[in-house]
Amino acid sequence: MTAAEYNVCVEQFGDNVFRFILKSIRSEDYAKDIVQDTYEKVWKNHNSITFSKARSYIFSTAYHTMIDNIRKNKRKGDFNNVKEPSHNEQYSDLHEILHQAINYLPEIQKNVILLRDYEGYSYKEIGEITNLNESQVKVYIYRARLFLKNYIGNLEVII
Repeated sequence: MTAAEYNVCVEQFGDNVFRFILKSIRSEDYAKDIVQDTYEKVWKNHNSITFSKARSYIFSTAYHTMIDNIRKNKRKGDFNNVKEPSHNEQYSDLHEILHQAINYLPEIQKNVILLRDYEGYSYKEIGEITNLNESQVKVYIYRARLFLKNYIGNLEVII
């Protein structure tokens, strides 16, 4: 990848990577640091990256950088113990309820659902980014969507 192609990647994918990381860790400053570290790593390896694979490489690098930083800072949660809060209050803002529900998901489920539904990646691409096989990605997405459905409940009650 050339310097010009690198700059195009920064312009095209920078905001998407930032949003993905921000939704995962909910700290704007922390997300900015991770995105900066990601693009630094991409620049160091720009000679070995093809422009056609740059998007996937950038998201993979961002994901792994985020995981490394979480582990380093010992903010890793227990994925087996998922709180299943119920939604009994009435809200008129479904968007707010959905974001609240996404924050209750285990990190891996949150990451795959964000990559699939917010960023539009295929199951195969998500598997490459997260080092999961395609069937694991499908299972995590299914479980996340099931949790979200149960959390949100009946749409007529919310609206």
